[in-house]
Amino acid sequence: MDTMRDRFAPVVSRLLDEDPRVAVVLAEIGTDGFAEAERKHPDRVINVGIREQLLVGAGAGLALTGMRPVVHTFASFLVERPFEQVKLDLGHQDVGAVLVSAAASFDWPAGGFTHMSPGDVALLDTLDGWTVHVPGHPDEAETLLRHAVGAGDDRVYVRLSVQSNQRGLAVDGARFLTVREGRGGVVVAVGPLLDAVLDATEGLDVTVLYATTVRPFDAASLRRATEAAGADVVLVEPYLAGTSTAAANDALADAPHRVLGLGVGRGELRRYGTVEEHVAAHGLDARSLRERITGFLAGAGARVRS
Repeated sequence: MDTMRDRFAPVVSRLLDEDPRVAVVLAEIGTDGFAEAERKHPDRVINVGIREQLLVGAGAGLALTGMRPVVHTFASFLVERPFEQVKLDLGHQDVGAVLVSAAASFDWPAGGFTHMSPGDVALLDTLDGWTVHVPGHPDEAETLLRHAVGAGDDRVYVRLSVQSNQRGLAVDGARFLTVREGRGGVVVAVGPLLDAVLDATEGLDVTVLYATTVRPFDAASLRRATEAAGADVVLVEPYLAGTSTAAANDALADAPHRVLGLGVGRGELRRYGTVEEHVAAHGLDARSLRERITGFLAGAGARVRS
C-alpha cells in the first residue's frame, strides 16, 4: 500500500492543473515529487531552500495576492520552527494557507528528536481559526487534501503519517464517524490509531468514534455518543497526550463526565528504534491501549461482552 505522503505530490500536482490559484511552496523536502509540476507551472512551484521561516512567509505573501498556497515540509519544520510566521504572517494578517506536514510524531526515528513533532496540534491550538485534518489512510489523505485546498481561504493543517489503518473510510472533513456502538463509554480514535483502538476494544461494550478532522472539534457527535453510551470518554490521539481533552470537556460541560487523554508522552525517547517500538513505548499499541482503556472504564462499570 502506498503512504499518505505518496499521494501528496500527485494530488496537489493535479490541483495545480485544475486551479490557477493553487501554488506549492517547498523547503527542499519533497521537491522530487513536484519535478513535472514545476516544468508545467514554474511560477507556481516554489522551492525556497532550507529556510522554513521563509517557507511560511512566502506562502503568506502568495495568499495576500489571492493565491491558495500549499506549504510542505516535516511537521517539526512546518509548525514548530517557523511558529512566529504561522502566528503573524498567516494569523495576524488573516490570510489562509494549507500546511501539509510529513513525519508526524515519530515517523522517522533515525532523524532524532529534531524530526519529531508530537506537539504540533497542541501548538496550533494556541491560535485561532485553524482546521486540522489527521487522516488515517492514504485514501482519506487524498480526500482531505482536496477538501483543504478547496476550503476557500481558510487556514488548514493536514498531518500526514506513514502510519496507516488497513482501510480508508468515507470522511467528510467535518464529522466524527461512528465505527462501533456500545453502552459502556466512548472511545475516540484519531487518524492512524483507529485499527489499534478497534483491536484494543474488541469485546468491550463501548462506542468507538473515528476522528480525522479534530479542529473544529465535533462536539455534537461526541455529545450524541455519550447520551447513548455513557459519559466516560477516552481520547486516543497520535500526538501529544491530552491535546483534545479540553475540547472534549467543553463539549460535555453541561453533563457529569470523565475524560482520559491518551497519546504521545512528553518524555523524550533517546533511542532511534522503529516506529512500532515508539508506538509501544508510548502505550499506543493495542495491548497497552486495552489495559489503559479498561482500567479507566472499570470504575464506571464498563461492560464486556462474553
